[in-house]
Amino acid sequence: MSDENGKTDYKFVVLLSKKIGTGVALNVASHMVAALMAKATEEDKEMMKFLEYVDGSGKVHLVSGLSLIVLRADNSNKIPQARNSAIDEGILNVDFTESMTGGTYVEQIKRTQATPESDLIYYGLCMFGLKEKIDPLTSKFSLYH
Repeated sequence: MSDENGKTDYKFVVLLSKKIGTGVALNVASHMVAALMAKATEEDKEMMKFLEYVDGSGKVHLVSGLSLIVLRADNSNKIPQARNSAIDEGILNVDFTESMTGGTYVEQIKRTQATPESDLIYYGLCMFGLKEKIDPLTSKFSLYH
């Protein structure tokens, strides 16, 4: 929810591995945000606070009024730990792994299916939820730069 001053209880977080290049990171972040929206319920979407910003010419620019913080993980092993914690806390989340890159999506699906979870190399995690639940999971990560 939000108050009359626009303060909110919810946020988005994108967590990216430091080991991937900027171009790959942008691709990973974009895929995860798109997947998060596909996974979101109508109630989630209401909490995401999408607003129409109207410019001086009357043109509409749709954007969320919430924070979307991009963080980096120095150690890619920390991403699955954060993912498991998000699942335990009931936080809406999606991840992206190395097996989801290269070739066609059919090849990527087969590669992912052939890889045990413990062997997956995580490139990112995207979360949406209550700040009070997400903040403890992300406090150890630094801002992406």
